[in-house]
Amino acid sequence: MAVEDFDLLVVGGGKAGKTLAMDRARGGLRVAMVEREMIGGSCINVACIPTKALVASARALRTFDRGRALGLIGGEVRADADSLREHKNDVVQGMVAINREQFRDSGMDLVIGQARFVAERTVEIALEGGGTRVLRGADTVINTGTRPRIPDIPGLAQAGVLVSDTLLELRRLPDRLVVIGAGPIGLEFADMFAAFGSDVTVVAGRQQLLPREEPEFADAVHQLLSDHGVTVLLGREVTRVTREADGAVAVSLADGSLLHGDDVLVAVGRTPVTEALEPDRANVALTGDGFIEVDEYLATSAPHTWAAGDVAGTTQFTHASLDDYRVLKTNLAGGRRSTRDRLIPRTTFLSFDLAHVGLTEEQARARGHAVRIARLPVAAIPRARTMGETYGLWKAVIEAGTGRILGVTLLGPESGETLATVQTAMIAGLPYTALRDMVITHPTMTEGLNMLFSAVGPA
Repeated sequence: MAVEDFDLLVVGGGKAGKTLAMDRARGGLRVAMVEREMIGGSCINVACIPTKALVASARALRTFDRGRALGLIGGEVRADADSLREHKNDVVQGMVAINREQFRDSGMDLVIGQARFVAERTVEIALEGGGTRVLRGADTVINTGTRPRIPDIPGLAQAGVLVSDTLLELRRLPDRLVVIGAGPIGLEFADMFAAFGSDVTVVAGRQQLLPREEPEFADAVHQLLSDHGVTVLLGREVTRVTREADGAVAVSLADGSLLHGDDVLVAVGRTPVTEALEPDRANVALTGDGFIEVDEYLATSAPHTWAAGDVAGTTQFTHASLDDYRVLKTNLAGGRRSTRDRLIPRTTFLSFDLAHVGLTEEQARARGHAVRIARLPVAAIPRARTMGETYGLWKAVIEAGTGRILGVTLLGPESGETLATVQTAMIAGLPYTALRDMVITHPTMTEGLNMLFSAVGPA
């Protein structure tokens, strides 16, 4: 079969890959992008966009629930599975359509099918509609992403459990939902389905929710979930999962106890999509965990072959993958842009946001920084009081002497939006006093930064 040559071949249409492919195609290069099934990537189809659409529904329900406290009188509002799915699908389908139109307008060759490497920079594609094509890139980028990880728990594979992708397609709201896992994905769904009326239990082998976060924030999220009716069981290993005759799922724990649910969500992390690619045929090395091995410039072990996004071990956020695009755009043009020391924020979207950027207090002290700490209860912020959303805590870690902001964690309403202001100050190298003294619109949540940085304690 004849090999078709391109200036750039992108295998996988995630955020980094699709943005790079469109950019280079619009610049006049001959570009092909191979996508197995999801136009726009997992973020649009099964991850951030659909989940946040449903988070918006859950938050709206909770606003209705506290309507009387806000001076409102109305009838009962409840969640409906069909309506929720329709809302989610409308958002997803709209964004997929936009992506498809952008792909077409860019001039790239979009190829739908399963790719596997047959040589360096060369893939054979089993096309969706039948047949094959063989494509080779002068430069080739791997951007195939990750998928939910299924742990090796007896009975799990046979019990018909859900993962984050399949939970989005439920035709009914479960009366009882068991969530295995204590990370952001599991907790977002736990809080969401509790709002929708499900009896939710979270179980995890770890002793702390959200292990990347500081204990005081993990504890605050634990309390938030408990207040919303979620049962949280930590330090409890799952030993078996069984689908019973009546359709319920039994979850056995190491301590001998038994949980029952109508559905079980497994949310224990994600694994790279690399096996079907056969990267060894392209002399592309993998890490021990199966991710594509890259250097700080996103170059793989094979010449003119790169990787980006989740599959390259990049922090699993769409905004981090977008920055990988910037790195690749520069390096493919002959520059030397690195991924080292990037300041990547994160937000967990519960009934309100848990947002973080930079170092935690523990990390800062471990690196030898003398620090000053600022804390502010969200209830002290006037805007929070006007919204009737006063639960939460803000914390900042300041370098003693220089006044540099080393990190900040914000738990409370609109924290993900407010975080960007702090991140901008950190990138600019501004001292904390710049935010303490900045004139900020009143009343907004961002105005709370005046108050937070006025509360900086001694070293």
